[in-house]
Amino acid sequence: MNRPLAIVLAATAASIALVLAVPQGWAQRNVVLLEAGDAQAELTRATREGQRAEARAARLAREADAATDAADRTAREAAALAARIQASEADIAAARARYSLTQAERQALARRLAERQEPVVRLTGALQTTARRPLALSALQPGSLKELVYIRAVLDSAVPEIRKRTAALRGELDQQRRLEARAANALAELTRGEETLRARRTELAALETQQRLASRQARGAAVREGERALALAEDARDLDGLIGELNEASQLRRELALLPGPVMRPADIASSSDLEDDAPVARATAAAQPTSFQLPVQGRTIAGFGELRDSGLRTTGLSIAPASGAIVVAPGAGRIAFAGPYRGFGRIVIIEHPGGWTSLVTGLARVDSEVGDEVIGGAPLGVAANSDPNVTIELRRDGDPVNPLNYLG
Repeated sequence: MNRPLAIVLAATAASIALVLAVPQGWAQRNVVLLEAGDAQAELTRATREGQRAEARAARLAREADAATDAADRTAREAAALAARIQASEADIAAARARYSLTQAERQALARRLAERQEPVVRLTGALQTTARRPLALSALQPGSLKELVYIRAVLDSAVPEIRKRTAALRGELDQQRRLEARAANALAELTRGEETLRARRTELAALETQQRLASRQARGAAVREGERALALAEDARDLDGLIGELNEASQLRRELALLPGPVMRPADIASSSDLEDDAPVARATAAAQPTSFQLPVQGRTIAGFGELRDSGLRTTGLSIAPASGAIVVAPGAGRIAFAGPYRGFGRIVIIEHPGGWTSLVTGLARVDSEVGDEVIGGAPLGVAANSDPNVTIELRRDGDPVNPLNYLG
């Protein structure tokens, strides 16, 4: 050998001891961990929804800047802020998923290191004992010089093999350090996302207060209409019945809106055929599809459209499990026909969209909209529950349920 064997053995023993010194300085925090498969799916979903929310926020911000009417500008600013809140919620979900994936990798690595730890500990002890014994003393012990040479030759061939085997452990130690850094980054992202979310929620609350103060003087008719909607809810046998009665009222309003106002008698009285030409226009309007339709909340889909329930009936909408207290927004532009509690469904919001379309959002813990409000797509409606949130969205065309996923913008 080029250097004393004792030094080689001591260095090798020290390298093995270093491998076993697994860092314990992991940042601890009460974060609900997901299973590895669920975490990967959640990361993919949250990343996709976060990008969509940021795009909506940018579009609404541009529309707010271009708006000339103060009320329209404020409404679009609120919708843009709601989209940014949804982006923050998606960032938090993505950070939690990354942390879960990192912790799963760390646990798997810890199990591999534990399996190798016992034999390496025994080898470390033996090498350290050998390293402390001078070679000259070994030569004075009983036994032939030939035996000593043989032992030294064995050690000469064993040391490279030991180094090769412990190289994998040293690589896993480096991986452990990288995982520690990734976990710390994920926790930092989670903290930043929560701080941003709190700030944006506060900003939205202030903006909504400003909107309510600005529209308070014009709320008289809306209050009366809200009382009528609550009376309909009391009389309706079920949710389908309530939607049917609201659709009838909406149809009546549309028919009244199509009636011509008072005009001067023309020189030539319009023929009956001219009057009939207006009917196809009304029917074409009713057939129009909703524009820029979106899901009211971000989260994992727990029941799809048309799935069979335990009762034997099929679902008529989508059920989504969002984050606790997640913001819920209007799926499309329209008019609030009902907003409030309804038996068995928590607080619900029913929106009439142009062309005979209706959307129903259930499972809200708080409703911030009122009957009669004209909303744009993405306008904040309220928030989901803090405990086991479950938000359902239904889309109906002339009263018949359709799959909302077919109309996403």
